[in-house]
Amino acid sequence: MAMKYPLWQLLVRWTVLALGVVIAAKIVPGISYDEPVTLLVAVLLLSFLNAVLRPLMVLFTLPFIVMTMGFGLVLINALLFLLVGGLVQGFVVESFWSALGGALIVGVTNVVISSLMKGPRPPRGPGAGGGRPAARASRDDVIDV
Repeated sequence: MAMKYPLWQLLVRWTVLALGVVIAAKIVPGISYDEPVTLLVAVLLLSFLNAVLRPLMVLFTLPFIVMTMGFGLVLINALLFLLVGGLVQGFVVESFWSALGGALIVGVTNVVISSLMKGPRPPRGPGAGGGRPAARASRDDVIDV
């Protein structure tokens, strides 16, 4: 399927992130951008920071994330959102609370779009195969984990 290509996956992630930032700018007071190029720069920087800085922040705050049952991840996303607002001229994030709202909107957008793109899940459990015995895997079959 088309989602097996890494470049395609990256473009889809950037598009979903851009959509989330646009929705956040429309809904959350205190978040705005001047023009589409500013949005593109903000999305690229946010994507880069999510790939490079976020894993380090998660590593160092892991006990806090566990104690807060994952809410610490939302706080990390809000801090990254706020940082991008400070670094990209024309992309405005007025306060931590605006950044928190933006991070929540981007997260919800990501979850909704991702679930829509996956499609329906195949049935599981006894009888899910329609009464047919399971096919044996050959040596050529690949299992994606």
